[in-house]
Amino acid sequence: MEDSKSPDFVEQFFLDCGFATRALHAGEHVKQPHTPSHTTPIYQSSTFIFQNAEEGARIFKGETPGYVYTRMGNPTVHALEAKINALEGANWKMTHPEARVSTLAFSSGMAAVSAAIMACASAGDTILLGDVVYGATEHLCFHLLDRFGLNTVEVRMSDLAAVEAAIRANPKAKAIVFETPVNPTLEIVDIAAVARIVKAVNPSIRVIVDNTFATPYLQRPLEMGADVVVHSTTKYIGGHGAVVGGLATTVHDDVKDELYKVIKDIGNSPSPFDAWLVNMGVKTLPIRMDKHCDNAMKIARYLEKHPKVARVLYPGLESHPQHQLAKRQMAQFGGMLSFELKGGIEAGRKLMNSIKIFTLAVSLGCVDSLIQHPASMTHAAVPQEKRLKGGVTDGLVRVSVGIEDADDLIRALRDALELV
Repeated sequence: MEDSKSPDFVEQFFLDCGFATRALHAGEHVKQPHTPSHTTPIYQSSTFIFQNAEEGARIFKGETPGYVYTRMGNPTVHALEAKINALEGANWKMTHPEARVSTLAFSSGMAAVSAAIMACASAGDTILLGDVVYGATEHLCFHLLDRFGLNTVEVRMSDLAAVEAAIRANPKAKAIVFETPVNPTLEIVDIAAVARIVKAVNPSIRVIVDNTFATPYLQRPLEMGADVVVHSTTKYIGGHGAVVGGLATTVHDDVKDELYKVIKDIGNSPSPFDAWLVNMGVKTLPIRMDKHCDNAMKIARYLEKHPKVARVLYPGLESHPQHQLAKRQMAQFGGMLSFELKGGIEAGRKLMNSIKIFTLAVSLGCVDSLIQHPASMTHAAVPQEKRLKGGVTDGLVRVSVGIEDADDLIRALRDALELV
């Protein structure tokens, strides 16, 4: 059965609209029935009805648009996918009017990451992987995909000479996978430069960018030459800590087709209700991100001057080594920051155990502020030697800054730091 379910377009009207307008309206009335709802309905059904056997046969062949089974396509999921096309791909589409933008939704961010890799590489191929990535991504590549004949080579993504050398040294490479900003060191990778190197040295390599930290509001990798963009919608796109999900957007039909095969045959599609929750979250993404960014900058400046803080990692600070790159590549600097206390892990533990307002929890991108210890939590699966080499020290504390009043967050940090 051909893929007739996943949208591969950006609605023409929205090409000239601003981001907030697209976030609210794109995809909302795609293929709705004759009794349209103001908000996208939840099509909470496992299967769909055919009017007759002939219609069923046409839909299965892809000759007639329609839905068969929610694992292979659902109107609620379809609406979310169309919305993300408009957010990640509308500007790209303006400069590439003949091309298609395609988004597929997944049951989790890791489902999207794994599907993107599987869509681009096969047994015997090589994956180039950023030297600091989310712990589960690192574990997937080095301890799961290797069992199926995929070789992974680690690359220092901030060193463009090292990126080029790795590409030349690995002619069987089919994908280069990285995050920016990087989790949890907030390092910035030059997406456009990496894409230029790939196209100059080995154009068959697909550039896969995890855009979870930035969201399409702050950064759109497709416009900088990336081939695939992935998100954990669990984070900022969903925004409320109520759903687990993922997205993959591409401008290549062959990659879209392979992504769909992964969904169809492995079954890592999202439920309609989860897609509906993410869709609702997307509508407030611009105003939430503005507040996240504003609060994070105020907190970063406060912490940078605190005598008990050894260093603050935030791209918006002039002290960040890639501050100028972040200014060029991102609209704002995001809601994530990390910092290291002078007392190391014990000081960090005291801080996290005593702080108010901030919730001690993993994940990120929620409307409320979260704080956690990467070495023992999100990056616990990464070997210590590798963590330290990548800058994930035992004393590093990661903060997902929420949309509370900034003065209250700063007061909570000040009170907790007094106990360290």
